[in-house]
Parts: sequence; structure tokens; C-alpha cells
Amino acid sequence: MLICATCSVERNQPVPELCPICSDERQYIGEGGQQWTTLAALAEAGHKIVVQENEPGLFGLRAEPKVGIGQTAQLVVTGQGSMLWDPPGYADDAAAEAIVAHGPVLAIAASHPHMFGVQVEWSHRLGGVPILVAEADREWLGRNDPNVSLWSGSKDIADGLTLLQTGGHFPGSSVLHWAAGAGGRGVLLTGDSVFPNPDRRSVAFMRSYPNHLPLSGTVALRLAEQLGGLEFDRIYGNFNNIIDSNAKAVLRESAHRHAGWVRGDYDYLT
Repeated sequence: MLICATCSVERNQPVPELCPICSDERQYIGEGGQQWTTLAALAEAGHKIVVQENEPGLFGLRAEPKVGIGQTAQLVVTGQGSMLWDPPGYADDAAAEAIVAHGPVLAIAASHPHMFGVQVEWSHRLGGVPILVAEADREWLGRNDPNVSLWSGSKDIADGLTLLQTGGHFPGSSVLHWAAGAGGRGVLLTGDSVFPNPDRRSVAFMRSYPNHLPLSGTVALRLAEQLGGLEFDRIYGNFNNIIDSNAKAVLRESAHRHAGWVRGDYDYLT
């Protein structure tokens, strides 16, 4: 098993000449050309998983030094078990033990293919945990495994913990709704279809962040309408970027602002 050095998504061997995820318009091949690595090489280079508590019942996991895109995974812990969201591109036994210490892991899922990371490796180290992959994004799977299970629409993981397919960044792009988060006000874990901005008071709707391709205003408004039916006060993005409160209103207002800009409403400011 090899790992793309740019996106950190694992691949069955023989690997293609170029990583399909990175050669797509939403991502990029590194300046030095396509490079592959392995878990053993990353471990030898001193990589490890760092765990931090974001709030009661929610833990962020990231690889240090950064691996690939460098996402922060989220472990949501419920009374029925936990879920690993947006798994990192590096895994080791110490991190797996830290996860299992919080109880049984019910599933692993990624918000979209850029966040697949080494999801199969995580599944194996966590005892064969189901890997939930959106049916619409199955073509982007780099490593097949019997633990992979396809889904679409919505899927309940535990009481108050639900996967929802939103589309947008990828057709199968998804969010995870955690009703008990934020002290019972609700948390939304998102990926690149709904991305908390550095100002911490707006979100972005993009097809590609590195290559600056926006989603349409119609899609942004659709996402806001679809997610507006959920109860949530906080959003965590895939880099631990957070809208700490009033997140539903932030999502709605950001969608209208985005739609206005791409429609040309604010061209007088340019």
C-alpha cells in the first residue's frame, strides 16, 4: 500500500502514474511531480498523531508533522460508541489505542474523497471498523477493502449522530450532524462544501480551494436550505476551523452573500 505524498490518500498497488485525486481540477500534483510514500517511511521520519479535546465528546486528531493535505480528524464519542470523521493520512497503534480508549468505534467516514486519508489502515487498526463511502464518490476510492460499505442520502450512526449527503464540492460530499454537541445545541462537522472561514463568522462554498473555483450561487443556497432544517449552533471544518456559535444563521447569510457575489450584485465594489 502506497500513499500519495500530496493528498495522503492510500492506494492499492500497482499505483497509477499520477494520483487521480491530485490530477483532478480540485487538487494539484506537487511541484516536484508525483511522489508516493508509505506508513513506515512516515513513522521513520517522526510523524505521530496528536489528540486534543475540542469539547466534551469531541476530539481532534492530526498528524504532526503535517501529512498530505493535513486535515484534522474528529472523533465523536456517544454513549453507543464513537465515529472517526475525516481520517488523517497517517495512522499508528498509539493513536488507535487512544481512540479505542473512548469506547467502541462504530464507523469511519470522510466528508469527501480528499479526506479519505488512510481510512482502510485506520479500519484495520481499529478492529475492522466499517468504512462508509458515499455511493456517488465510489470512483475515487484508492484502496478497496471488505470493510468499505457504500451509502447515499442519509445514514444514522447512533442516536443523534447522522451522516447526510449534501453534494457540492463532490457529488457525494457529506456532513455529520451531532445533536448532543455544543452543550445540546448541536454541531455540524463539515468538509469543503461548507468551509468555516478564517474570520470565524462566515463559511465558503467552493469546488476547489487551492485552485479557487467557486460553487454556483444556486448550489450555495441549496446547501443552506438543506442544512437549515437541522438544529446546530456550531460548525467544525476539516482543519479544526470553527464557527463557534450562531452557525445556522452564519451558513444562511454566507450562502446569500456568495450567491450575490457570483450573480454580480456587488460588481460596483470592484
